[in-house]
Amino acid sequence: MPNPILLPVLNWARKLRYPTLFKVTATLFAITLLVPDPFPFVDEILFGLGTLLLANWKDRKAPIEQDPRT
Repeated sequence: MPNPILLPVLNWARKLRYPTLFKVTATLFAITLLVPDPFPFVDEILFGLGTLLLANWKDRKAPIEQDPRT
């Protein structure tokens, strides 16, 4: 069960598309590397964003199926 404090952040992040979600996750990760624990629950937010990022990761160009009758 998600933490009630983190739930609004993860609900907001679920609505983001892949490039934007990747940028938000990468930026937060870089901030965490430079400043250890800049604000509370940053690690949990990163885990949630990483999970959403992997869930949204898919092939952008699916092969086009051709009609076998032609």
